[in-house]
Amino acid sequence: MIGNLAHIARFCLGNMAATADHFMYFAFGSNLLKERLQLANPSAIFHCTGRLKQDYTLNFGLWGEHIDNRWHGGVATIEQKEGGEVWGVVWRMSNDHLASLDQQEGVDMGMYFPLEVTVETDNGALLCRTYQMNRFHACPPSPQYKQVVCLGAQQNGLPVQYMRRLEEVQTNNYSGPSILDKISQVIK
Repeated sequence: MIGNLAHIARFCLGNMAATADHFMYFAFGSNLLKERLQLANPSAIFHCTGRLKQDYTLNFGLWGEHIDNRWHGGVATIEQKEGGEVWGVVWRMSNDHLASLDQQEGVDMGMYFPLEVTVETDNGALLCRTYQMNRFHACPPSPQYKQVVCLGAQQNGLPVQYMRRLEEVQTNNYSGPSILDKISQVIK
């Protein structure tokens, strides 16, 4: 299966709107926050905000049952749903950081798989790389993960009504260390 994921990754990158030196990445979860994304991908530059053209919805979960992760709860993914809407940020990234982005998203471990999506923006449609979770199991996010997603939505001016929906997401009430601690050091 991992070999198939690598083939899918090469296929998606080959077809997406990319130049010899960069690609467009659509973020909808913790990578909405610039400081989070740039921890491992410093070439990420804000391009614009946009929404998935296809019918998708945002959900939170894990790539298997009873999985522990560095966020201590569910993480964001997209799922197809008629009438759904997912807003996010389009980042322009160096091709040099494709491998680190795939690693951050756990492509090599089968957690997420890359795919090409059409993102509606104020300047027209863009083809972008994004990620969808494999073997999805619903699980609420930790308060820290939700906070990073909401900070990123606010930082990039996503629509107010969409930000309200993010704020309404229920958490698992985890209290303890998380990646937010590392991000907070960068933000200060």
